[in-house]
Order: sequence, then structure tokens, then C-alpha cells
Amino acid sequence: MTARVALVTGGSRGVGKGVATALADAGWTVYVTGRSAERLQATVDAASSASGRVLPLECDHGRDEEIVAVVARIVADTGRLDLLVNNVWTNPKGFMGFTGKFWERPAGDWDALMGIGLRAHYVASCEAAKVMVAQGSGLMVNISSFGSRSPFHTVLYGMSKTALDKMASGMAHELAGTGVSTLSLWLGLIRTDLILSLGMDDFNGFPLARAEDPTFVGRVIAALADDPSLPTLSGSTVITAEYGREHGVTNDDGEVPLSHRGAFGGGPLFPPVTDEQLGIATVDEVAEAGGHNGFVGR
Repeated sequence: MTARVALVTGGSRGVGKGVATALADAGWTVYVTGRSAERLQATVDAASSASGRVLPLECDHGRDEEIVAVVARIVADTGRLDLLVNNVWTNPKGFMGFTGKFWERPAGDWDALMGIGLRAHYVASCEAAKVMVAQGSGLMVNISSFGSRSPFHTVLYGMSKTALDKMASGMAHELAGTGVSTLSLWLGLIRTDLILSLGMDDFNGFPLARAEDPTFVGRVIAALADDPSLPTLSGSTVITAEYGREHGVTNDDGEVPLSHRGAFGGGPLFPPVTDEQLGIATVDEVAEAGGHNGFVGR
């Protein structure tokens, strides 16, 4: 059987790199995009021993035509596209922190946080849907966060993430009956190389020992793609830590990450199931681990 084909945007580092390598480990053929050929090669190298493979494609996601060209190249190479992971993201120029009120920042921040963080995902989804609807199957996933529910990072950050959740919900409505599903994922604190390099035991009160590995997110996505109940989940927002717990997905060290549901005051606006059905006492778990103020990282 031909390997399933995935596109992971922004796959040169962090979450994207972890997702790409985890999918390759699961046997997928994974195309990854980014602006730096050198960084993309690092993702390719990280998956060198995987049963699947990772293929790099340079792309400036601020240019619609380059996104269109990426999907066209994948279809030309493989004749299909089974999974799109919308992950590409960028900070506004000169802004790397979590301080500064919206009126203190230039209006041009919109171009990064809404242009790359939202428009690029919409364009990629439109192009992917054309392929997936024609083949009668596929999954499109948006990398979102608890910033949809609670003030976090910047006003524009929260706006873009909430829009991604709504985008998945709205697209699912129009994709009903086509065999194509859409999801938005709420990630928790991610143990990226950058976060780990800080040498801290916790970040904003949340224990790093129970944070998510980038590869954990990829394993969750792989599990979702194979989940028989995926059509009933389509259009919803899924908390990765909770889905992982329910389906036996773990970090690289075998531990199960903690959910940030309690720390941020609740679950998604578009939930697949109720808190009671999940049966996860996330507030108590965080308290037992010594954390209280959750953090959602990219």
C-alpha cells in the first residue's frame, strides 16, 4: 500500500519538526515547509531512521502563490494528500516576549499574527481541500492553543487562535459527507529545544516534567488520523494532553502530559465531548504536580 502523504507547514523546528518526525516514524511520507533550507534539512535528518520519510519544500507562507505551488508539487509527486497540519507561525518583527499592551504595539503586528498565523492556514486548507474532496478522504489540522479561551501572549494571538478553531468548525460543516475532516488542537506547554535550554523546572508555574514533547503532538495527530470516530470529531477542538491520555499516547519518556484545562478556566468552545465524559481531574493533577498557572507554548 502506498504510504499516506502529509504536509506539515512550518516544519523546520519546534512543534512542526516534532510532528513531522513522529508522522515519519508512523510510516507517513511527510512534506515539510519553511523558509530556511538548512533548518528544514535538520528535520529531514531527525527522521533519517524512520520507516517513513521527510521531504523539504522551501516556502514563504506570506505568499499565497507559494502555498499553492507546494500543494501542487505534492500532488504531482504522489497523486494525493491525506493530512494537512497547519502549524506555520511567526512573531511580529522585533517582538519575542509576552509583554506590551495592544495599543503600545504597531498595527503592523497584524501582518504576522493574522497573515501568517491565520491567512496562510486558510489558503493551505483551501488548496488541500480541493485535493482531499476529490479523493474522498483526508484530515486538516490546525495547531491552536488555550489562547482561544483565556488572555495569553497578545490580543492578536488570541484572535488568530480563536479564528482557527472557528475555521475548523465552519469548514467541517461544509465538508460534511465528503470524507474529509477538520480539527483544531489545543496544545499545552511544549518542551521545545528553546524551552529546555532555559534550564528551568517549571515555566510560569507549570512543571516541565509534565509538559508535551513536540513528538507527542505528532503521535496524537497520527492517532487522530486513524481514529474510527474521527468523522464525529470533525469540526471540534481537541486538547492534545486529554486525547493522549484517553488513547494511550505518551511523551518520549513514557509519561502522560498534563492538560491545561483547569489552569485556563475550561475547555474548548467547540468540544467533541463534555468534561464529565472525559473524566479527567486536570485541576487536581496540576495541583499535585506543584503547578497552578498554565502556559501554552508553540
